Amino acid sequence: MRRSIGTTAVVAALALAATACGSDDDSSGDDGAGGELTGTVTFWDTSNETEAEVFQAVAEDFETENPGVTVEYVNIGFDDAQNRFKNAAGANEAPDVMRTEVAWVADFASLGYLYPLDDTAALENQDDFLETAWASTQYEGQTYAVPQVTDTLALFYNRSLLEEAGVEVPESLDDVEAAQPAFEEQGVTPLYVRGDDPYWFLPFLYGEGGDLVDDEAQQVTIDDEAGTAAFARMNELIESGAGITDTTDGWENMMSGFAAGEVAMMINGPWAIADATAALGEDLGVAPVPAGGQAQGSPLGGWNYGVYAGTPDSDASFEFVRYMSSAATQQRITEELSLLPTRESVYAEQSVVDNEMVQFFKPAVDVAHERPWIPQAQSLFEPLQISIEAMLTGSASPEQAAADTGDAYRDLLEDWQ
Repeated sequence: MRRSIGTTAVVAALALAATACGSDDDSSGDDGAGGELTGTVTFWDTSNETEAEVFQAVAEDFETENPGVTVEYVNIGFDDAQNRFKNAAGANEAPDVMRTEVAWVADFASLGYLYPLDDTAALENQDDFLETAWASTQYEGQTYAVPQVTDTLALFYNRSLLEEAGVEVPESLDDVEAAQPAFEEQGVTPLYVRGDDPYWFLPFLYGEGGDLVDDEAQQVTIDDEAGTAAFARMNELIESGAGITDTTDGWENMMSGFAAGEVAMMINGPWAIADATAALGEDLGVAPVPAGGQAQGSPLGGWNYGVYAGTPDSDASFEFVRYMSSAATQQRITEELSLLPTRESVYAEQSVVDNEMVQFFKPAVDVAHERPWIPQAQSLFEPLQISIEAMLTGSASPEQAAADTGDAYRDLLEDWQ
């Protein structure tokens, strides 16, 4: 989900992927002479522009440590990366390794596009992974990915703007609305609400005690009382003037508005820490997502490494994933980007203990709301986005938006109630 602010042309990505994966060679990645690791690893990295420089550098360090391996790094951006991978895999031209959003793993695995990683070199010290992060790598009893980073959403706020308005950090959406007059006197909008990405709708949904679906009962729940209340609460926040939104360029508008002091608060994740800190410095504060009518709820997110089932140099791919997900690499990523590790041991390292943002987000991740790890998980977002946009543009009521989403889910999930 989300969250990249830059993309690379898919044509270039597919060309590089074809170079690495178009062979029918069954090579194990070992040249047979002294056991030196050999082969080519095409790596599709879906990180944003700030993160990509670091991830590319780490990938190049792996190549330096393994001179017999060539790493073809491609940053494809987040947008439509899920479909790009499926299209490439269907044409036998997928990258060897893909940085996948946690909700994509079950989808790719169900189609046979990911290599089962149990008993391979890709998995090292698997008991060290956080339980919540590990859960997203599983499909029908097998492991199809290795956790890279984990995340959730939180409230980012401008300390100076809150102080000038005489406003405390809000604990609930009611508090946000109550603060609107004080911020209005300064010409500032209290909260930016992403209306162009349904991932940002989830705190509203969880805050009202709802969920997209109940995967154990195979029931659609988005249009029940709690789900309808979530649509209504989001809409009410915008109509009251306590929130501002955009249904197209939400990321750019949110980040620029927050940096310019036009909005006092935004809901965002660890991937935005570097950019937000660069914009506000010590004025940046982070707090839990404001609660809705029932609870404080934030979604569990994150990223995993998956290996393409048709990778010709499997040993090289496994070793690359092991290196990229190792404790040492995760510590480096945390030190440079303040992203949250997926290994418990890394949180004991002093550099991580001293990282204020990581220490805030880790407890939030521990209580974050797990999403359904089903093949259709990411597909649930498209009809939800259509309904959110219809509501925010005035062509559907909150009740109609919830009902339309529920109908779309039942068509998508067929036998679900």
